[in-house]
Amino acid sequence: MRILLIGEYSRLHNSLKEGLLGLGHQVTIVGSGDGFKNYPVDITLKLGFQKGLKKKLRLAILKLTTIDIAAVDLRGKFQKHKSKLSGYDVVQLINESSFQTTPELELETAKFLKEHNKKLFLLSCGTDHISVTHAFSNELLYTIATPYKEGKIEENSFYPTLKYLKPEYKKLSEELYELIDGVISTDMDYHLPLVNHPKYLGLIPNPINVDILPYKSLNITGEIRIFHGINRTNYFKKGNDLFEAALDIIQKKYPNKVSVITVESLPYTEYIKTYNDSHILLDQIYSHDQGYNALEAMAKGKVVFTGAGKHFLKYHNLDHTVAIDATPSVEDLVKSLETLIEHPEKLDNISKNARAFIEEQHNYITIAQQYLDVWNNN
Repeated sequence: MRILLIGEYSRLHNSLKEGLLGLGHQVTIVGSGDGFKNYPVDITLKLGFQKGLKKKLRLAILKLTTIDIAAVDLRGKFQKHKSKLSGYDVVQLINESSFQTTPELELETAKFLKEHNKKLFLLSCGTDHISVTHAFSNELLYTIATPYKEGKIEENSFYPTLKYLKPEYKKLSEELYELIDGVISTDMDYHLPLVNHPKYLGLIPNPINVDILPYKSLNITGEIRIFHGINRTNYFKKGNDLFEAALDIIQKKYPNKVSVITVESLPYTEYIKTYNDSHILLDQIYSHDQGYNALEAMAKGKVVFTGAGKHFLKYHNLDHTVAIDATPSVEDLVKSLETLIEHPEKLDNISKNARAFIEEQHNYITIAQQYLDVWNNN
């Protein structure tokens, strides 16, 4: 099969490509590289006018004319690559806003991809209209909307999420769902909002290339090393403030037993290298499943604080710990850290469980085959 994967912001499509290539298929990834993360893509379509004077010029023209010159520029880039974006058996969009441009252009590009290729599928693996609507519905105890509701995040800073509630993004979502052959979720945070949707094809766990992520025994002989990676843009959204508060308490209580490594907004390859020698990784709060950072760390044997609560445990029928459920409670975070520090043997058990879980549930070859099965049957 010839497969075109549109968008990349977590290494999901790269890992899926590696699995599909291993099964003998041809795969092309289109994307921007996602800023500082700099993920590899085959065809680069960067959204211009995002920084400095060019951004100011864009905003000035947008205010005076309602014309978004960044969208005009992207449309031109898309037009130049049309021949390379046609003739595929399957096209998969990573998001309702795969190009991070205007709803009008997102829909325009989706229509082209639908018309010039055999099948078009959509992933729900990041904020979109349905998941954000669900996040504000209070059906779950906490969601990505929680820190915004608590006043930690200003409206303009939360706009990348809030925009999906706007009428134009609701319309984009509805029209996309008319176009696509089906939508696939990648974890519980996106599965739960889609349950019973007529276009929903089910959850396929994130693919992880276990072959390039060797397991390393924690081998704790001295201090327990705790890694905390911060993306300043998503500081409150990821619960970094709660992690920092918990770490402050832990460092004061166990000054000779723990060391804390904190980094900010590193490119993906540097981020991976930096946490290699840690035992515990603090990933995110407000989620009910693991994202890419967590899964890759688990594959390498780290004990990860992330979404791993009742919905996740029930779905995977787990009766043992593969990750620590990070809830939005400093007290709970401190208790969980204390337990691990005072009983380091638990770290080794969870580390082994984590690797086994990734191999069983997230192996990139197995997951690639699951995608092929869904694509072929719909």
